[in-house]
Amino acid sequence: MKSKQSNQINRFFLRPSVLKRVLFFMMFDVAFIVTSIYLSFLFRFGFFIPDDFHDALFFSISLLIPFKLIMLYFFRIYHVAWRFFGLHEAKKIIYAMFISNVIFFIFMMFFYQTGFPRSVIIIDFFISLVLIGSFRISKRIILENQTGKNIKNTLIIGANNKTSNLIKSFLNKDIEYYPVAILSTKSNFIGTYLSNLKVYDLKLLKQTIEKYNIHSVVIAKKYNAKHLDSLFEELNSYGIHEIKLAKFLGDKNENLKDISIEDLLARKPKDLDKKSIASFIKGKTILITGAGGSIGSEIAIQCVQFKVKKLILVDHSEYNLYSISEQLNKIEFIPVLLSVLNEKSLNIVFETHKPDIVIHAAAYKHVPLVEDNIDQAIQNNIVGTKQCIDLSIKHDVSKFVLISTDKAVRPTNVMGTTKRVCELYAQNVDSKKTEIVSVRFGNVLGSSGSVIPKFKQQIQNNEAITVTHKEITRYFMLIPEACQLVLQSASIAKGGELFILDMGEPVKIFDLAKKMIKLYGKENEIDIIISGLRPGEKLYEELLIDDGEAKTQYDSITIAKSTNYDIQKLSVQIDAFSTSQNPIGLLKEIVKEFDYRRDN
Repeated sequence: MKSKQSNQINRFFLRPSVLKRVLFFMMFDVAFIVTSIYLSFLFRFGFFIPDDFHDALFFSISLLIPFKLIMLYFFRIYHVAWRFFGLHEAKKIIYAMFISNVIFFIFMMFFYQTGFPRSVIIIDFFISLVLIGSFRISKRIILENQTGKNIKNTLIIGANNKTSNLIKSFLNKDIEYYPVAILSTKSNFIGTYLSNLKVYDLKLLKQTIEKYNIHSVVIAKKYNAKHLDSLFEELNSYGIHEIKLAKFLGDKNENLKDISIEDLLARKPKDLDKKSIASFIKGKTILITGAGGSIGSEIAIQCVQFKVKKLILVDHSEYNLYSISEQLNKIEFIPVLLSVLNEKSLNIVFETHKPDIVIHAAAYKHVPLVEDNIDQAIQNNIVGTKQCIDLSIKHDVSKFVLISTDKAVRPTNVMGTTKRVCELYAQNVDSKKTEIVSVRFGNVLGSSGSVIPKFKQQIQNNEAITVTHKEITRYFMLIPEACQLVLQSASIAKGGELFILDMGEPVKIFDLAKKMIKLYGKENEIDIIISGLRPGEKLYEELLIDDGEAKTQYDSITIAKSTNYDIQKLSVQIDAFSTSQNPIGLLKEIVKEFDYRRDN
């Protein structure tokens, strides 16, 4: 019992706190102030203080101790963690010592009429600066020599109920970021203090950076991509290249992440209806093809969040299937290592698990690879899709969702054309009890094989970034938002629709490359090389073939005009791919707008 009480007492006294830090430094400051005054008198009188000046010595001690402690507290020196003491705090100590000595001089002139050695005040000013300042900077020097870290004056943008916790997490950890000020747009916060840091108006961004010699910035407020991009550019123009975003994981577990290109391009839909998605997914058995890919894996994760009953994950890649399986441990899921071209085995999967919903994300999507493997791409993308649709109809699947792409619009490459053929089959097949819908959207940020991971790798390897054309543009959306909109589209589908997701404004790939180089702070190290358009590559992508679109109850989702096609003829044409000696000609026969650009 006594041992337990002893441990509790030890933890109380050893556990750091603001009050203990203030008392600790005050205790030493009193000793330094007394020492400084005594040394000042010794230096003034050649190391022997005459008896006549003993009263002056005690008079100085009795006044300078409270004056200096009050000034140090006023300038908030006692609120600075030991390891974060720097030039900004050193300036404050100079002000505190100077003002306290001036006040003392005034008191001495009025209340100490007998002779007082005025030079003592000047000597004391310098000695107290050395003693008090050196003591505080000592631990920082030791820590920096041990860890190799330099303390960085850090500005926090955003004043909210989480900011104080963020500041405390900085001060309680041995990290190089030291918060010195906060900026906010909220008038009720401006001029106040949060965790002893003053809150300034965000309009004073440049002045605050200069005043506090800011090295890094932490953004603790949620901004949309457009505003975040604008803030990023402004900070860069002021010489700030180390910009972090605060990730709030709970009251005591805040951490930071580097600002990324995804953060600057993300366009989150305003009308995301999670209730509609939940009612569509909850309690269902869902089969996902291409379940290990960028889209398929995220849809699987979303289905778990919306309380799916059971997932059947189909993928022909062992590694991809293993990767997504490792992420799912909360629900029943069945990993199936299988190609969508294996109709017999796929039929057994349908018979065994009887899915309510099928989401077809399996496809070869990388344009250059598809151009070099046309026959395989046609079989996987077109024949595989037809088999999945036919099996869904055969087994009375309630809803079939085809993941399509903006490259299917007036296609110039084989990949986009195969997707257009799939759209035509999905729209015109006799679906019986199955509601079949297609969802078309552009690039998703960070998907495998997309430009962003490629650019990141080139930058990290200090290689030049290759862009095919200076004017090439693409649509981008975050993978989670795109997948949620896919599920939301499916939830309102009645069958036969081709849904178009609002992808926002297209982005120039050349500008994207410049932005990423800037994010890595390598503007003077990495060049951008224009390599020329690849076979089948377009300067810009479209989401609609014509303007015949219909609105839904969601602004982020519209419906493209239906295209009628003789389903019997289309079925024969698809079957002909397996023996055709001219697959490009057959693709052109089905998709009249196919403008093949192999020779670009």
